[in-house]
Amino acid sequence: MDKELLHQLETPCVVLDTRMAEENIKKMQAACDACGVKLRPHIKTHKMPLFAKMQLAAGADGVTCAKVGEAEVMADGGVEDIFIAYPMVGDFRVRRVIALAKRLRRLILGVDSMEIAQPLSAAAQEAGITLEVRLEVDTGAKRTGVERDKAAALAVAINALPNLKLTGIYTFKSLVYHDAPTRDKVEAAAEEGELMQQIAESIRAAGVPITDISAGSTPTGIEVAKTGKVTEVRPGTYIFNDFMLTKEGAATLDEIAVRVYATVVSTPSPEYAVLDGGTKTFYMDIVPETPPYYYPGYAVVAGNDDLQLLRMNEEHGILTSKKGNTGLHVGDIVELIPIHVCTTINQQNEVYLYDGKTLHKEKVAARGMLV
Repeated sequence: MDKELLHQLETPCVVLDTRMAEENIKKMQAACDACGVKLRPHIKTHKMPLFAKMQLAAGADGVTCAKVGEAEVMADGGVEDIFIAYPMVGDFRVRRVIALAKRLRRLILGVDSMEIAQPLSAAAQEAGITLEVRLEVDTGAKRTGVERDKAAALAVAINALPNLKLTGIYTFKSLVYHDAPTRDKVEAAAEEGELMQQIAESIRAAGVPITDISAGSTPTGIEVAKTGKVTEVRPGTYIFNDFMLTKEGAATLDEIAVRVYATVVSTPSPEYAVLDGGTKTFYMDIVPETPPYYYPGYAVVAGNDDLQLLRMNEEHGILTSKKGNTGLHVGDIVELIPIHVCTTINQQNEVYLYDGKTLHKEKVAARGMLV
């Protein structure tokens, strides 16, 4: 970015390179198309209808959300095919998804227990509609999802409920192998495909004719698609990528479409400089300098291995120098690469979009959606 544009930025801020984002979208779509697998990207990374529409225009089958609020924002932005891959627990959620289902061409809801399925069934009956659902299965991540050996029995029970249509299964596994973390995305994906195929076969053998087998994250998505054992993958972070994905072998630095810019506001000592971005800008969901990836800080200074962001307060980011002299001055603008882009963007009310020539602001419409 040239100096004239750089000095238009109101820091701290996030800048998204729309050219690189488009390239990333095309690459993932082409990889899925080559495998004959549908792509249903998760909007958790960008949280903006603008980018969802870019993904759909490139060939995505629909989008994935985690929250009802996110899905409502996508629907307001013109997206008509949405999967909410999160348990719809609570009357407040159920009421909103019933209203949302009436607006959309297709809404899919995730379930992993009868405690979730029964209220959805009752609400759908009362509303006079049928809700499409998928059964979530745990394949090693140990968070939501029915245990594998209980999936078929639960599928039979859910399938018997009125006004619900069970069409498939889904999972989130990512870099897990034999129920433990792994750095090998190929072996993790091979196991994911095999497990999901086995679970689907057991459910069909029990008399439930499911069609959809949905899996995959950005680190494993393409590899899972290559197994030929799933029908859909749901990566999210690939649209922008981040430093975490470079460590996981899923992206290169050149494929990262996001930057954080911060201004030096104080240099009390040559050993450190204070940025105008702290914990409200750089999320602390990773712990620097710890295994397995030993991230060098809460963000990475682009093109500079000497400077480290290892200490922050809400409004202050402290950059230190391994050599003892940062070389920075008050007013300098520092370019940083986020470790985890999803949480970084979620902290922003708006971001800058950069097309190689111009900058403009875009509202992060689905940020901070807790329900």
